[in-house]
Amino acid sequence: MSIVLIVIVVIIVAVCISCIRIVPQAETMVIERLGSYLTTWGNGLHIKLPLIDRVRARVSLKEQVADFPPQPVITKDNVTMSIDSVIFYKVMDPRLYCYGVENPIMAIENLTATTLRNIIGDLDLDTTLVSRDTINAQMRAILDEATDAWGIKVNRVEVKNITPPAAIREAMEKQMKAEREKREAVLLAEGTKQSAITVAEGEKQARILAAEAQKQTVILAAEAEKERQIREAEGEAEAIRSVQQATADGIRMVREAGADNAVLTLQSFDTLKEVANGQATKLIIPSDMQGLAGIASSLKEIVADDSK
Repeated sequence: MSIVLIVIVVIIVAVCISCIRIVPQAETMVIERLGSYLTTWGNGLHIKLPLIDRVRARVSLKEQVADFPPQPVITKDNVTMSIDSVIFYKVMDPRLYCYGVENPIMAIENLTATTLRNIIGDLDLDTTLVSRDTINAQMRAILDEATDAWGIKVNRVEVKNITPPAAIREAMEKQMKAEREKREAVLLAEGTKQSAITVAEGEKQARILAAEAQKQTVILAAEAEKERQIREAEGEAEAIRSVQQATADGIRMVREAGADNAVLTLQSFDTLKEVANGQATKLIIPSDMQGLAGIASSLKEIVADDSK
């Protein structure tokens, strides 16, 4: 009896432990009771009834990525190419995710392939190669609307690779090579042109600077000559003023001294003496020295009149 009791207690404890569930963050558990949907557990501690309740599925609420293999598609101009895409989705309703479709990932893959063929079928090759953003937006809108019934939200769709046939790839590579060579030739021509323009502008600027320097030299020389002439004129004017000032001072001194006839006569004799000391071989002397005095007196009167 003791062994049986111990076994029963162990079974009861094991069943109780199995009925305890801890749901981690960003996950849910879909619970069924007797085969029917009961509830959805969020994160935390939960207890279910033994033998009656069961966990239908554990569903992650994180954003998930589905990378699908390349799909063959045909463009509007009948070019067969291979395109692979990647889907970013998130489960919004765990109940619909479990009961809405049998295999959600496979359903999304098939829906993606069908949608991709429909979109590419309306585009030609060149448009397909340059319209990734447009293709991504159209696919996301169509898939998001279709997967609402499955409790799934498609956040983003990305076309990873677009692989055209080998012959078309070779032709595209040749075309790109020709375009690169063309751009290189254009850039070289533009560089040569820009270099020539730069050299011409440099020479023009040099000539302008030389002309400006020569002009400045001429202007400075003219200003220097003008200044020299002004200085010479000022010097001559100053000399004339000095002579005139000396003459005026002499007249003033004679007048202030009150020179009489005797003084003037003596001055006349001094003047005759200086004349006699000159280089002349003949001297004419008045017979009457009194005439000299008369001349001196006349000069005095003239000086007096000038001073007035």
